[in-house]
Amino acid sequence: MPEPIDISLIIPAYNEAARIAQTIHEAQTFFGARGYAYEIIVSADGTDGTRECVAELARTDPALRVIGQAARRGKGRGIREGVALAQGAIIGFVDADNKTPIAEFDKFAPYLRQGFAVVIGSRGLRDSQIERRQPWFRQIGSKGFAIFMHTVVGLNAISDTQCGFKFFQRRAAQELFGRQRIDGYMFDVEILFLADRLGYRIAQVPIRWRDDGDSRLVLLGGNIQNVKDIFRIRFGF
Repeated sequence: MPEPIDISLIIPAYNEAARIAQTIHEAQTFFGARGYAYEIIVSADGTDGTRECVAELARTDPALRVIGQAARRGKGRGIREGVALAQGAIIGFVDADNKTPIAEFDKFAPYLRQGFAVVIGSRGLRDSQIERRQPWFRQIGSKGFAIFMHTVVGLNAISDTQCGFKFFQRRAAQELFGRQRIDGYMFDVEILFLADRLGYRIAQVPIRWRDDGDSRLVLLGGNIQNVKDIFRIRFGF
């Protein structure tokens, strides 16, 4: 029988050929040093060679695989497709650009052992370490978004819904992502909204985080879609 997998790590990537190998290497090194049986699923859309790069790396690591297409289909969809393939007892996702180092998982492991279904990184807690902040205009936009999102959706106890460092017990991941519909950036809000409605215990953990200055959000069109998705999450249309 195949060895049970402790952790499935999903890395959504859109045109990340310049950085994906380093992110994968850091995850491989971390899991290996901790003795975790792991798999890494890179969900790579785009046309810059990211999928081909990961496929080449996978030739020497059977725990690594890549999915995705040339068309940009959304971060939420990419993670949803990764979760459907994942076999780990714990399933999580991290950003391809390593905004939060994988070593921060050491802070998450105790909560997962305690049985929390959802453990999320938060930049909004007192002990969080922000090593490089976003530009001022993005900070203002993020605060405005948070006010709008909490007003419409709720989730008032969650200080940071958007940090791309989240881990789930397998059963919770399968149920939440099985219900998820939002393909774009607001999938984080949807997942937490569903988790709250279904009564899953959610732990928030302060993390190290650094902005890389390379946002893929199209400011006007992307934010209009985000507003639509927030209403869709809340009212189900």
